[in-house]
Amino acid sequence: MNTNRIKSYGKSVIETEISGAKKLFKTINSDFAKIINKLSKIKGKVIVTGVGKSGHIASKISSTMSSTGTLSQYCSPTDMSHGDLGIITKNDAIIIISNSGKSAEFKSLLDFAKKNEVFVIGITSNAKSSLYKLCNIPLLIPNSKEACSIGLAPTTSTTLSLILGDAICVTLMRVKNFKLKDYKKIHPGGALGANLLQVEDIMHTGRKMPIVSENSSMRSVIVEMTKKSFGHVAVKNKKNRLIGIITDGDLRRHIRKALLDVSAKEVMSSKPMLVCKDELVINILEKMNANKITCLFVINNLKERKPIGIIHIHDCIRYVN
Repeated sequence: MNTNRIKSYGKSVIETEISGAKKLFKTINSDFAKIINKLSKIKGKVIVTGVGKSGHIASKISSTMSSTGTLSQYCSPTDMSHGDLGIITKNDAIIIISNSGKSAEFKSLLDFAKKNEVFVIGITSNAKSSLYKLCNIPLLIPNSKEACSIGLAPTTSTTLSLILGDAICVTLMRVKNFKLKDYKKIHPGGALGANLLQVEDIMHTGRKMPIVSENSSMRSVIVEMTKKSFGHVAVKNKKNRLIGIITDGDLRRHIRKALLDVSAKEVMSSKPMLVCKDELVINILEKMNANKITCLFVINNLKERKPIGIIHIHDCIRYVN
């Protein structure tokens, strides 16, 4: 088949789904806000379910929800009708995804939820369906043309369900003030875990950190630099504020007979590059490489500039690569 025609087919699928997404954008209303407020206060878990292709979407949404600070579990409605209804408690909420809203598999689940006063959210494109009428709050997916060439296979409809699920998950993150440190706790492994490492996770602290006072003699600076083996020394003032650094390069540039008798303040570089403890290691590694720096001192924040650690480029490489 002609290459241009194949490209045209591919683009038409994307255009069709984008058109559906634009319609979905306009449907976000006060019901969406009510759902977010409800889910943000759920004491149990959010059970997400669906049949067929919608089941796959439900599984992905549940996974995203769990990884972003809201306890969630996927379960198929068929399994629930054969005993797995036992996973549902009154503290839970249920999200049911069904384009038609008429799947028979949901009948026992909806009955159980009503009897046990479990909050149910329905995601469907059929406002006349039993799901739309029986759930506590429905979210209506706009009727949009399926991107399938015969207009039958779930394509645009499942994409819109996924987008709406992502909107729920990410909005919940914001409402619950879910931060990077929270995300990091549940993503310790693999490349993602390495990319989430912060400076405070690998920095050298306490007695391992080379540091002198501003009035220390250069004799003391050299002893401290040699003892700690970083080739760098932080210089602090009486208020414990980091005011400069001295590197082995600074020593070479200031070699003179009286060097050992002058103070650290006279030799230090007063505008060193510093990092805060919450910065990502992967970003710091890029900064070090770009500026040809082997060590950076870590401060608690830019205002107080209290030295709390030191990080070496080899530390970064060890964890990131």
